[in-house]
Amino acid sequence: MARLSKSNVPQFSVDVYQNEHLPEGGREVNAIVTVTATGGGTIGAAVTAPHLFGPGRGPSAAVAVMVDCSGSMDYPPAKMRNARDATAAAIDTLRDGVHFAVIGGTHVAQEVYPGGGRLAVADPTTREQAKQALRKLSAGGGTAIGTWLRLADRLLSSADVSIRHGILLTDGRNEHESPEDLKAALDSCAGRFTCDARGVGTDWEVKEVTGIASALLGSADIVADPAGLAADFTRMMETAMGKEVADVALRVWTPVGAVIKFVKQVAPTVEELTGRRTEAGPRAGDYPTGSWGDESRDYHLCVEVPPADIGREMLAARVSLVVPQPDGTAQNLGAQGLVRAVWTDDMAASTSINPQVAHYTGQAELAQVIQQGLELRKSGDFEGATAKLGRAVQLAGASGNADTAKLLAKVVDVVDAATGTVRLKAKVAEADEMTLETRSTKTVRVKK
Repeated sequence: MARLSKSNVPQFSVDVYQNEHLPEGGREVNAIVTVTATGGGTIGAAVTAPHLFGPGRGPSAAVAVMVDCSGSMDYPPAKMRNARDATAAAIDTLRDGVHFAVIGGTHVAQEVYPGGGRLAVADPTTREQAKQALRKLSAGGGTAIGTWLRLADRLLSSADVSIRHGILLTDGRNEHESPEDLKAALDSCAGRFTCDARGVGTDWEVKEVTGIASALLGSADIVADPAGLAADFTRMMETAMGKEVADVALRVWTPVGAVIKFVKQVAPTVEELTGRRTEAGPRAGDYPTGSWGDESRDYHLCVEVPPADIGREMLAARVSLVVPQPDGTAQNLGAQGLVRAVWTDDMAASTSINPQVAHYTGQAELAQVIQQGLELRKSGDFEGATAKLGRAVQLAGASGNADTAKLLAKVVDVVDAATGTVRLKAKVAEADEMTLETRSTKTVRVKK
């Protein structure tokens, strides 16, 4: 992994939002940490004029596109055609100089382009060759996604680049390998490349697709109508081309006696990071955040501190951003935020909840109750499902999460959003239910 020069790295900043006041004996400190990357300087050019954006003008990158070619992609026949068109659109969005490959996925993984265990380098000629190769793609065979990911990993790791990214499209369940095989593949690929996953149609398993994206720190979504694939693939590739620094970790240091209860990303989506910690020296741990372009994300940090007397104050945690290096060192990206604890006998100060913390606690609960509600509905517990999805409607309304509120309204009839009074719809389109489940972790930010 190359060390980063100042010229190709966005400037990172860290802002901490918290109520630092605790009552006497209080131990739990909550903070929202906003990380913002700005001024990388390549994104606009990369996205608006990829072919003018020559080699070396952006960070070096490699991309593998994994296209489901299993037998079900022929039903309806337009699905395979849409997948070919979408992959062609993604290839057109590659900047000159980016390494790339196309993989056809069935119960085995096949190199569609360029072949020979290598990557092509994007230019007008290789783009055209890749699109010619796509025409030969046909549907037939089973689905073993772990084999696709392992081939993508082998190909991506063959290039000495700073950004490695995968795009994976599937239309069915992963029926030709065990869940353990898929998990082993994800474990071996985690931290080696990021991957966006898309489910097309309605015959795939939401938890499989979201699990792939979660493990590989990418995005997941549904494209219910295959006709929408080209636009979606273009957007995904534009975002990938905008990434400028990979493998950024949130490094959290805590003093003696303090314990981290959890670390989770809360915007733009809810993503649990607590279990992904790697130790980084005395009382410090790194939590992976993946690749960054010009963007901003929010994290919820909860720390348990030793109780103290009124008037005492302490540093509960220090948050910084680093890029871990293979030799065990880390490059510091020069931004940090401090989380504090101050013990007070002022009841008003110690009991007020910081608006950011309250908002994101609600957004995390919103994601959870949607998933629980849909599970209960599938299992036939309609009373439990109504209660959970009613709570979801209430939370979505209170936090201004209009997109999620719209998705919920396709699954329940809303009687009173403020109280969360709803009725389950008798008939729900499968695409609407899957869209709600897939997008349940998408959050809205606090209104400033």
